[in-house]
Amino acid sequence: MSDSTLAITLSMLAFMMTVIWGGPLLRVLRHFKIGKIIRVEGPERHFSKMGTPTMGGVLFILPVVLLTVLLNAVSLIGMEVLGRSVLLPLLVMLAYALIGAVDDWEGIRGPRRGLGMRARTKFFLQILLATGAAFGLKYLLGVPELFWPAAEEPFSLGVLYIPVAIFLIVGMSNAVNFTDGLDGLAGLISATAFAAFGVVALMQGQTFLARFCFTIVGALFGYLWFNVHPAQLIMGDTGSMALGATLAVVALMTGQWLLLPVIAIIPVSEALSVIIQVLYFKATKGKRFFKMAPLHHHFELLGWSETQVVQRFWLVGLLFAMLGIAIALV
Repeated sequence: MSDSTLAITLSMLAFMMTVIWGGPLLRVLRHFKIGKIIRVEGPERHFSKMGTPTMGGVLFILPVVLLTVLLNAVSLIGMEVLGRSVLLPLLVMLAYALIGAVDDWEGIRGPRRGLGMRARTKFFLQILLATGAAFGLKYLLGVPELFWPAAEEPFSLGVLYIPVAIFLIVGMSNAVNFTDGLDGLAGLISATAFAAFGVVALMQGQTFLARFCFTIVGALFGYLWFNVHPAQLIMGDTGSMALGATLAVVALMTGQWLLLPVIAIIPVSEALSVIIQVLYFKATKGKRFFKMAPLHHHFELLGWSETQVVQRFWLVGLLFAMLGIAIALV
């Protein structure tokens, strides 16, 4: 079986596992009334989402964890389906999912209902985990530190690699979190980005990493089965933070992290829109650059329907993902 065939097979298996257990998870979340709380200052049409089961990141994270762990266990009998190198991004996914889950839970049932974990606490934990991941990438896995387009050999960044990796992991974790505001948006954009880096990993001969990426893609498609408009389930910070951090780690493992702003143009744009909005608001003492941030809310208030925003953002994301793969081929 070829590398690409096995990668697609794992993707399909992850999809089926996710869809199969989606129904039981929905019933559990509804039973315990783990529902989304909508911001008062958000677009009015979003009030219909109030109470939609959240923390749905568990839906796609569990199949990815089970498949990765089981296929690594298979290596004990001599079958190399997945390698131990993918355990680092898997641990990052679990760790950030845990932070997100605590944040979601505090926002639903905790003392900070409607607000979630304090921003400084969440940011500190993100940096702490990113620091451990950065040292693991550089000193345990020895990943290529930076591939420049058209260069045959990777460049070494020395000690600069650690702060760069921390910035990327924390930044992407929050960028995907900002993207998770419309039905299907974060799932579609993340699946496209993981597929793109899966192709890059295949081109580099990092077959284990490629298979891991396509496992995530399949699980995300299974999640989208329940998340397309009107969503039955929302991933919450449990899923969005985990996806963003894991995507950054995958990009760092390929050494093609310069392509992140291209392949993940939508999450990066969403994060930049928030930064621009805050800085402009402070500089002008109350004026707004966008009608609302993150960026998808701006287009909603311009009159685009939720489905139009999601489909158009995904089309842009898909085109730029293909552009990123093309640059990697140079």
